[in-house]
Amino acid sequence: MINRYETKKIYVGDVVVGGDAPISVQSMTYTKTSDVEATVEQIRQLHFAGADIVRVAVPDMNAAYALKAIKEQTSLPIVADIHFNYKLALIAAEVVDCIRFNPGNISDKHKIKEIIKACKQRNLPVRIGVNCGSLESQFEDKYGQTARGMVESAIYNIKFLEDLDFSDIKISLKASDVQRTVEAYRLLRPYNNYPFHLGVTEAGTQFHSTIKSSIALGSLLLDGIGDTLRVSMTGELEKEIEVGRAILKDAGIIKEGLNIISCPTCGRIEADLVSAVAEVEKATAHIKTPLNVSVMGCVVNAIGEAKSADVAIAYGNGSGLIIKKGEIVAKLQTSELLPRFLEEVEKEVEIIEGSK
Repeated sequence: MINRYETKKIYVGDVVVGGDAPISVQSMTYTKTSDVEATVEQIRQLHFAGADIVRVAVPDMNAAYALKAIKEQTSLPIVADIHFNYKLALIAAEVVDCIRFNPGNISDKHKIKEIIKACKQRNLPVRIGVNCGSLESQFEDKYGQTARGMVESAIYNIKFLEDLDFSDIKISLKASDVQRTVEAYRLLRPYNNYPFHLGVTEAGTQFHSTIKSSIALGSLLLDGIGDTLRVSMTGELEKEIEVGRAILKDAGIIKEGLNIISCPTCGRIEADLVSAVAEVEKATAHIKTPLNVSVMGCVVNAIGEAKSADVAIAYGNGSGLIIKKGEIVAKLQTSELLPRFLEEVEKEVEIIEGSK
């Protein structure tokens, strides 16, 4: 059982972030935001992939003025990502659900005051997005690009917003490597109760981002730290959501879909296990009901794993077993095993859903 830190609830559109709310999964479009049609299409892709919140870049006035049309055509809460030009935030605040600004790129406190004033008028939350690579000079000069530098920047900017009587805040502390990212979040957590947005920035391709994000975000989530997250990948929208939700699932935070247990391939396997598992993943991708299933290539590990699985296959030499909750329900030829297994999975889902 993971004990999450108690944090303040804020509202990003109709999505609650913090408190006892589910940990939300975010992504960010990579279209030119001024291209309304393309941006709306990417937001729809993210919606169907399971995103809870989407962030869009607002680099210029054309992007800022496009937000109204984008918002009218989408249902996901939208966070406007602001750098350098605070006036873009003032335009965005009229239509979006949250403003994210990087204090390292907007250092003039008068400009930040104007952003907060605009957010107050519409009861919008703000995300203070501290990035290791763009710290304010006073923190980078003293601490370098370190976790401590990020934390000191966050503390300073939180205090500044609190002095403006503003507390609808969430915080991110992102570096491009795992160690500084994890250290920064752990250092800051005891200082306040604002919700944290987790992420490793500039994490790279799908492969590298999956590894970095799984280590960093998984470590923090197991510590009870984190209220919303993004897995940052180079050009992989739906995969960001897929990996983010998988991290939550495998950390035991959400119960959703099949947990597929399959053995490592070795010389004992009696079937094409790689193809079998791939077919199971494809055929069961639509299932949201939590279920433990086991696909084992030989009897060495199969019987033991099957005891804790809702439905299991144990492949043997030319034949194999279908096992449900530790009980053998069928012994079949290899060619018949997978269809029967999938049939039993669907039956088990129906039983579970029918009992609710």
